[in-house]
Amino acid sequence: MQVEETPLKDCFLIKPKIFEDHRGIFLETYHRKRLAELTGIDAEFVQDNQSVSSYGVLRGLHYQKGEFAQTKIVRVIFGKVLDVVVDLRPDSPTFKKTYSVILDDQNLHQLYVPKGFGHGFLTLSEKSVFAYKCDDYYKPGSEGGIIYNDPDLKINWNFPENELILSEKDRNLPTLKEAFE
Repeated sequence: MQVEETPLKDCFLIKPKIFEDHRGIFLETYHRKRLAELTGIDAEFVQDNQSVSSYGVLRGLHYQKGEFAQTKIVRVIFGKVLDVVVDLRPDSPTFKKTYSVILDDQNLHQLYVPKGFGHGFLTLSEKSVFAYKCDDYYKPGSEGGIIYNDPDLKINWNFPENELILSEKDRNLPTLKEAFE
């Protein structure tokens, strides 16, 4: 695997080595020891999650707070998404900065999202199957979020806003200022 730093501190783009022949492809989607060697970060993942979304579905920006904050490795099994993260760690040099990347079933890239980051994605294909590993269990009382169109973050989803499909919960998330007052 190849690991590239992103503009955000402790957030990495993971490019797995893909073996291809006449039968199809093979790749290693996770190797704890190798990831630790390349990043210096060694997380123990305890929960895997998966979602299926239709074209135009935007999920996020979500995060877990406090002692239940989660490190994630996110990837697309099928389809294509615009994946977006925001550094919500007040003591970080990249606090309030965002990063976006296309993840799809062709490039098979993954994103390492550290604790203290908000995360969301927009499905750009007819359907997407999105999977992620978490280093802590989901705790409903510890969830937080930031509205996808926060005026301070200025995320370019590059998609017509009137065509976005959001849950009622995601449509009513607070702004960054409201969440961190």
